[in-house]
Amino acid sequence: MIQKSILLLLISIFFINCKTDTSLELNTTNYADVINKEFTGDIAFETTSFVEKYWRVVGNTGFNKSIYKIAETLEKAGYVLEDKATENDILTYRIEKRPLKNPTWESVNASIKIDGELDFLLEHSTNRNMIALNSYSTPKEGITAEVVYIKDIQQLSKLDVKGKIVFAETSPYQIFKSAIIDGKAAGIITYNNPDYLQPEKNTTSIQFRSIPLDSVNKPWAIALSYQAKERLKRALEYEKLELQVIVETNIYPSEELTIIADIKGKKTPKERLVFSAHVQEPGANDNATGVGVALEMATLTAKFIKQKQFQPNRTLTFLWGDEIISTRRYVQEDTIRAKEIKWGISLDMVGENTAKTGGTFLIEKMPDPSAIWTRGNDKHTEWGGSTMTLDEMKPHYLNDFLIDKFKTQGKRANWVVNTNPFEGGSDHVPFLNENIPSVLFWHFTDQFYHTDNDRIENVSKTTLKNVGTTALIAAYTLLNADENTAKSILSDLEKAAVNRLNEELKQSKIAIHKGDAISTQIEIITAWKNWYKKSFVTTKDLVSDEKIIHKEIEKSKKLIDSIATEIERKLQQ
Repeated sequence: MIQKSILLLLISIFFINCKTDTSLELNTTNYADVINKEFTGDIAFETTSFVEKYWRVVGNTGFNKSIYKIAETLEKAGYVLEDKATENDILTYRIEKRPLKNPTWESVNASIKIDGELDFLLEHSTNRNMIALNSYSTPKEGITAEVVYIKDIQQLSKLDVKGKIVFAETSPYQIFKSAIIDGKAAGIITYNNPDYLQPEKNTTSIQFRSIPLDSVNKPWAIALSYQAKERLKRALEYEKLELQVIVETNIYPSEELTIIADIKGKKTPKERLVFSAHVQEPGANDNATGVGVALEMATLTAKFIKQKQFQPNRTLTFLWGDEIISTRRYVQEDTIRAKEIKWGISLDMVGENTAKTGGTFLIEKMPDPSAIWTRGNDKHTEWGGSTMTLDEMKPHYLNDFLIDKFKTQGKRANWVVNTNPFEGGSDHVPFLNENIPSVLFWHFTDQFYHTDNDRIENVSKTTLKNVGTTALIAAYTLLNADENTAKSILSDLEKAAVNRLNEELKQSKIAIHKGDAISTQIEIITAWKNWYKKSFVTTKDLVSDEKIIHKEIEKSKKLIDSIATEIERKLQQ
């Protein structure tokens, strides 16, 4: 009897465990619950902490250490070096190495002191962005030279600055030729922090700057904080000044490293989603956070695969490298591979503590008509957008699909999610240039953007978790999309189109009331109508046979046509 009871107990335990394992299998019904639980943000934050310690330029010590840190973490998670992998290995990675055409650069130390004063004007230990990228070292003992303040940089070419230090409120790049090449100045000191950095509040911030690499003149340039700039200008009001400047940098031949991790798809492995996170940049939020989020996404996916909870039907790829350059190469060097890249997403500045930085999480949309007619809730950031035309629009379901996923996570986590019209400037651009659907996840405005105050204390593990969690939810949905997914996305896209047209009707009425031409408003409505109709068609790429959803697409197109026609009628009344 006891043996029978034990046998029944063991059988019960077996079936309970089987049931538990089955319930943990990931699918569209539980992606959000499981990933929200499993994505802690720990790896993302630890990686961010490691990477942000270094001033990273492709090929330098900090950049390379970051690449090998990623490789080490991937191997611990179960990724196999591609050269050693077999056909059965789902998780692989490789490090691509290329000689750099130009030498790499890294800052070591620097200081500026007004001659005769005890306190430093600036020190590298507290302002690590003070040395302009590509600066050479001064002699070991430094140099002492008169500083000349140039109020009107247009007059610089007429002044004698030979052997002097040129001080101006502009970019060092802008005065490089007239000061160094033509004027034979000893060096350059500049200040030009933009207003969105709130320089009068963040008085010690320095936004990093660069000068051309010049192995002949071996120049140097220093960027000033607002505090240092004001102090120097006050001192120059009373007398001529000499500055004692020491700059120490390393410039040496190196190689470019790019690391790529692949999670092989089961059914259509050539089709893929690519997440790109650039390693170079000197800050924490920009872009150690992108590096960290991508790495935790890659390691968590490996865990799910090893535990047989998830298997992608399409391939998931993570790319870490040099901003824009590595991504551009990835989508251009192999045209056959590029044709199968279905989506590209840039992870850039994705971990901000918004209470400290002042920014908000943003999804920068693929080019849609809001990039041409920016009104209502659509707003450009301080980064700003360039003038676009209807020919440059990229109709696709990806915009609204991702916005929906992130807004849902926002409600769940009490997290603010916003969007901005297309502006460019990050790793989503190379994808778009090759007609690959792509968006950017980022934050702006950031009062510490590109400054030496972009440090780990301004990073939020909660934000890292929210971005990484939602990015994975979206990725898994796309990777295993089928007929039901396509119909669901199409339905949501139709709702988004209706909402957009109604909002544009509201904005057009306001514009007409202010005196704008009715013809312009009809042009805007037509642009949105066409953008969404073309977006409906793109859902075909989610199914193996486009006939499956042809009727639904045509139905959605007819609905939008009828709504747009009614809106035009109302505007012309």
